[in-house]
Amino acid sequence: MLVLSDATAKLLTESLGVVQIVCIRAVLLVICLTLFFTASGKREVLHPGDLKMQLIRGTLACGSVYLFILGISYVQLAEAAAASYLGPIIMTALAPVILGERVGIHRWGAVVLGFVGMLIMLRPSANGIAWAMLIPASAAVFGALRDLFTRKMRSSGHPVSVLLYSNLIIAGLGLPFMLWNWQPLSLTQTAILVLSTSLIGTAHLMHIQAFRLEEASVLAPFRYTGIIWGVLFGYLFWGDLPDRWVLVGAVVVIVSGLYIYWRERIRSR
Repeated sequence: MLVLSDATAKLLTESLGVVQIVCIRAVLLVICLTLFFTASGKREVLHPGDLKMQLIRGTLACGSVYLFILGISYVQLAEAAAASYLGPIIMTALAPVILGERVGIHRWGAVVLGFVGMLIMLRPSANGIAWAMLIPASAAVFGALRDLFTRKMRSSGHPVSVLLYSNLIIAGLGLPFMLWNWQPLSLTQTAILVLSTSLIGTAHLMHIQAFRLEEASVLAPFRYTGIIWGVLFGYLFWGDLPDRWVLVGAVVVIVSGLYIYWRERIRSR
């Protein structure tokens, strides 16, 4: 569902600005979440908790989503998905600084391997490097920081409120730029925006519920199925197929990420 929402967003980038796409999706999500949980008598889940942490987390989420949607306007879906897999690796590298967690030599080795995989995807050569891949990679940095601060918010705010206030910040920061560069929406564009919002909203709620029911180390491998959907939707919609450097680099990054999760599971035992 996440990759399909990215595919609909990529379709929209062909005729609309990135800020307008992301901002409208965020506004629609805020409205839908507020109305649904208010009407169902569960307004308490919308309480923000620690406002300072909500602001930090929302700002980082803002950087992640805007950069990612900008990235998929330049690169293939599968390439953007592969670059996003740097997230868990960056989280491991930054965990000692932000969370004070100890990272052993095995996981540091996996971090180095992950960055080697990213270098392979950038495919440096005499002709230069694939600079556009740095955009979704930068989104992964913001996403990793967002997830680290989400860990610090475990006892502050319901998961739904985290999703709500993050999208409120995404909409608020993007609104002035959207109004400045507003483009009228056609009926087709509006329908795709509603579909994209429904997909990403439902996917995030399912993601939150999954992590409430099961350990992260069990769920982690499913994250990497995104590249399969990225290749499939990229081919069906645009006839795109990633080159061998992206595929090789993605395999290296995925192996690195899975090894990190495996080591974390051993430590938790």
